[in-house]
Amino acid sequence: MVKAGQVVARMDTRDIQASLKKAEAQALQAQKAVDEAKFNVDQQTSSLLLAKQELDRATYLVQRGAQTKEVLDQRQQALDGAQAALRAKEARVTKSEHALTAATHDVEFYRVQIADNTLVAPTDGRIQYRLARAGEVLAAGGKVFAMLDISYVYMDIYLPTEAAGKVRFGADSRIVLDAIPQLAVPAKVSFIATQAQFTPKTVETKTERDKLMFRIRVRVDPELLRAHGEAVRSGLPGVAYIRTDPAVSWPPALQGKVAQ
Repeated sequence: MVKAGQVVARMDTRDIQASLKKAEAQALQAQKAVDEAKFNVDQQTSSLLLAKQELDRATYLVQRGAQTKEVLDQRQQALDGAQAALRAKEARVTKSEHALTAATHDVEFYRVQIADNTLVAPTDGRIQYRLARAGEVLAAGGKVFAMLDISYVYMDIYLPTEAAGKVRFGADSRIVLDAIPQLAVPAKVSFIATQAQFTPKTVETKTERDKLMFRIRVRVDPELLRAHGEAVRSGLPGVAYIRTDPAVSWPPALQGKVAQ
């Protein structure tokens, strides 16, 4: 018996683990590159502020004849250079952030691959067969276990047209197994076929129409199954009863409990 989410098998992921470590190292390196690029932007911003202040000072002095026009041109060139350097360093930050995003995606990709190579039970149930042994190489889509979903147990029956027409979806039912005839298992109608089975393609007479058989599925309550998971079996033959008239009570032997 296994529970939903329980790990039942693990694939050998040593190669993916190595790739994950490499991707994590690259992501760490990319993060440091981003931090360094942002520091350079802050540093260049300070240089740009200084260049602006020097240009303003030179402009003030030139207006009063205390500074030459050549010095003013030099300060303007220094400011233009500082602005260009700042744009370059900001572009470097953007480039580093993109590299960090790519590295982070690689890390997530390998983590997803490792998670996908961990086989977990999709629901509560019982392992019926082991289809693969430790050490075997599985192709894509390979199967490791055959599992019985104990929350979905049903019996398919076939009713003639007259009886099938009286059955409603969700109708109360009982299943009596040959192995446990004293136990009537409560169930509900979960499926009613819209087409007949085992009949000729062309039906022209009423006699032939009487041969029409419709498939009906009665399903056991999932909560009841979970409460008695250890006792659930599949493939057992038996008989299913459907109550077509809700006003009619079940006979004592089909009350949904062990008959006394």
